[in-house]
Parts: sequence; structure tokens; C-alpha cells
Amino acid sequence: MPSYGNSSSSSKQLSKYPQKNNTRSILNSSSRNLKVPQKDLLIFFRQLAVILQSGVPLAQGIILLSENTKNKNFATIQSKIASRLSSGEELSICLSKYPKIFPDITIGLIEAGEAGGILDKVLDRIATLIEERAKIKSQIQGALIYPVIILTLAITVSLALLIFIVPKFEQMFNSMDAELPSLTKFMLNLSELVTSSSFLILSPIIIGVFLFLFSNYYKTKSGKFNLDSLILKIPLFGSLILRSEVASMCDTMTTLLDSGIPLVEVLEKCIAASSNDRIKKSLLIAIKSVREGQELAISLNTYQVFPKLVISMIKIGEETGRLSFMSQNLATFYKREVETSVSSLTKAMEPLIIIVVAGIVGTIVIALYLPMFKVIQVMQ
Repeated sequence: MPSYGNSSSSSKQLSKYPQKNNTRSILNSSSRNLKVPQKDLLIFFRQLAVILQSGVPLAQGIILLSENTKNKNFATIQSKIASRLSSGEELSICLSKYPKIFPDITIGLIEAGEAGGILDKVLDRIATLIEERAKIKSQIQGALIYPVIILTLAITVSLALLIFIVPKFEQMFNSMDAELPSLTKFMLNLSELVTSSSFLILSPIIIGVFLFLFSNYYKTKSGKFNLDSLILKIPLFGSLILRSEVASMCDTMTTLLDSGIPLVEVLEKCIAASSNDRIKKSLLIAIKSVREGQELAISLNTYQVFPKLVISMIKIGEETGRLSFMSQNLATFYKREVETSVSSLTKAMEPLIIIVVAGIVGTIVIALYLPMFKVIQVMQ
């Protein structure tokens, strides 16, 4: 079994790399709640795996990483971890002191790596898992940003026309002293509303109250579950989010199962890794059923959240004893599905932006010019 350098020789080597406490802020209780960007964690685990494979003791390797880490707070934490390692503690115990930085799934994988003597391989798997999850998250954010752009652009164009253009036409219509079409009246009334002082005062208050109530509701257990369930039912976006959740879950399952972690514990780690409460509830029910002796495929199908393909492939994996292999294939398939869906959604959104903006501008222009057409008809 390979040694990872928690010996006295490692401690001697560690002393060659003095900790720069005089240039870094002292780690206090708030450091336990510090959050580190996923990019920094990816670099940390990837480089640490390479250092271990090169035969460098673990504590010394972490000190080397801390000296080259740009994030000073994270560098200080690395120095503290190295100090604990040199005193004989295991890496998993050291990292568990910082739950906001190193989640349960990471600690569980490292514990398995320490027990099996494959810590370097496990660290590389953790880096790959972080990288894949960050990629999926980035793709989802890229897809969801288009509707926000459309909504923002539509509101901006509408307000600009109603505030600056429509009032000028209103003066002209008043001088004409003619009966205005219903659409024109509606547009003029809307313009008066958005240019009034009451609108400027009340609209931010109403938006603020709505966001406050929404945030408080989402923080409740039932609120988060209901809204997360609703998200999965939204056309186009719901299926995209579900695919991303499945891809992330299967990726996590593969990594954990390959590290020799028991199935129930694997599912518990998947719950911690998921961001959707409906998915979490489904996995909780599955854990209870698996503990009672039920097959995983049947347990996951109880709540009817996951696609039938997932249930079928997991069933085959259980029957053939190749559950890890099947979950890996599912992860690969759904990651490709997410990429394809994001690409298709992006292409569909481009003409939609043009249609929405053109529709808003066209409606306002028609409303403003209808009275003129009516006057021309009367004159003829």
C-alpha cells in the first residue's frame, strides 16, 4: 500500500517550507464557513493528485500548492491542513473541518481512497467530477440566460417607447380632437401610467416585496419542493434541467461506486450533490426501499421522476452486476443530451428575440399611426 507522507520524515521535509503566517490572515472560526470557487478546488485536487503520483509526501505537497495559490484565504487553509497532516491526521479528517469547502461526497471519496491505498487516483477522480459538474452547470446557465435577455430587452424597448415617443404623439392627437381607436387609447393610458411619479415610487416597492416573499417561500421546505417540482415541468427548460440533474447524479454514482463505497452511502452522497428538492425526495425514498431489500431500479421508479431509460439501464446494471458501468454510460449519454439541448435552445432563441422585439415595436407603432390613417380616410 503506498504511503502518502504522514510520517516523521514528512514532518522534517515540511519544515523546509515555512508557513507564511506573517503574510496571511490568521485562520479563525469564519474560515470554516469560507466558500472557495470550484475552479480553485479543481486545480487543487488535480495538482495534488499529480504531486502524489510523483512521490512527494502529502503534507509537503499541500504546502507547495498553498505557496502557489492566488486565493490567500484558501492558501491559509491549505497550510493549516498541511500542519494537521504533519502531526499524523488523515487527509479526510483534515478536510472535514471545512464542510463549506469540501462537501461530504469529497470526504467520502477520500476516505475510500485512504482505505484502499489509491488516494492519488481518487483525487484525480474528484477533480474530474468537479470539472464535469461545473461544465454542466455552465451549459445550463448559458441556456437560461437567453430568456432573461429577451425579457430585459423587451421591457427596456417598451419603456423607452412609452416614456419618450408616445407622449409626443399624445400632444398631436389632442390637437386633432378626434375619436381615437381603442388600441391607441390603451397605449396612451399605459404611457401616462409609466411616466407618473406614483409608478416610479410604487414599482420598485412592489418588485422588492414580491422578491422578498418569493425568497422567503423558497427557503421553506414545502416552498422549495413545490417550486423545484414546477421547474421540472416547464416546457423545454424543465427537461433540460432534469437531464442535467441525471447526468450529474450518474457521474457521481460512477465515481463513488468505482471507489468501493456502498450503494446506500452512494445515494446519500447523490442527495447532497443534487440541487433539486424533488430529485432529493426521490432519492430519499429510494434509500429507504434499498435498505428494505428492494432493487435500486424499482426504488427509483417509485416517485416517477427519472426518465424510463435511467430506470431500464440501472435495472440491467443490477442484473448483470455492472451498475457502475451502466451509470457511467448514462452519465455520458445525458451529458451529450444536455449539450445538444443547449445548442438547439440557443439557436431557437435567436429568432425569438427578433420576433418579440419586433412584435412590441410593431404594436406600439400601429397604435400611434392608426388615428392618422383614420384622419386620411375622413379627408378622402
